[in-house]
Amino acid sequence: MTRKICFLTVCLLCAIFTIASARAARGLRDSKRVVTPDKFSFAVIGDTGTGKSGQLDVAHVMETVYEKEPFELVLMLGDNIYGGVNSHAFRKRFEQPYHNLIARDVQFQAVLGNHDKGGVKREVGYDPFNMAGNRYYTFTRGLSEGGAPLAQFFALDSSKMGNEQLAWLEKELAESRAIWKIPFFHHPIYSSGRAHGSNLKLRANLEPLFARYGVQVALSGHDHIYERIKPQQGIIYFVSGSGGKLRKGGIRRKDPIFAAGNDETCHFMLFEVEANEMRFRAIDINGVAIDQGVISPPSH
Repeated sequence: MTRKICFLTVCLLCAIFTIASARAARGLRDSKRVVTPDKFSFAVIGDTGTGKSGQLDVAHVMETVYEKEPFELVLMLGDNIYGGVNSHAFRKRFEQPYHNLIARDVQFQAVLGNHDKGGVKREVGYDPFNMAGNRYYTFTRGLSEGGAPLAQFFALDSSKMGNEQLAWLEKELAESRAIWKIPFFHHPIYSSGRAHGSNLKLRANLEPLFARYGVQVALSGHDHIYERIKPQQGIIYFVSGSGGKLRKGGIRRKDPIFAAGNDETCHFMLFEVEANEMRFRAIDINGVAIDQGVISPPSH
């Protein structure tokens, strides 16, 4: 009996040591995540919700990059859940692929895409998407030296861009004191994608507001490619729609608006934001930067 008790005691101590070591190791990894008010990083994914290899490959490389360059926020550009929207779909097409990032308190912020239309109520009310029941909303990150927000994000529902949403957006843009104003939405108003391309009606509604109120960067998905558009009225548009699906050969590279792009691999984007510049990279499933650059803030 005594020998049995000793054996059980040793096993218990080993288990405790293993758990403590795992926690310590995780704490060591997470200790590299340094968050300061005057700078932050965020990732961008679009058209992700398949639960298949493309999404899983991107999720894996996001985790790998996070280990060296932690980011606190992920923007989701729509088509978050393909197929029926239910608890099983949320688990398979969101919670399982991004489990390790969610466990490290990385915050996801979603907008709706055309493939989300069958589950709008479920998605806007799904806590991990942080939409708080709203089809469109805004939030800020960071602080500048003067106390103004470093960045303000404007999450838009590009499937239902009516007068009410446009009036809300103009009001929020006009009142924003942020150095960086960053709208993100599903349907691109500039795209060289062969499948969808530029949404001209949406452009007519949004571009005048973006130009008037000093937007410098806008993000969208929908076309299953990566593309950076040549600056339009001083605004740089990105299409980041291959976070889970890829349309190979999907770019019209002779399009006059095309600056850089990739239609050979799935990807995600990583942005590093400071008051005087914003650095960006598009990163493929092998961890290779397929595009990168630096953006200066608006002059006013």
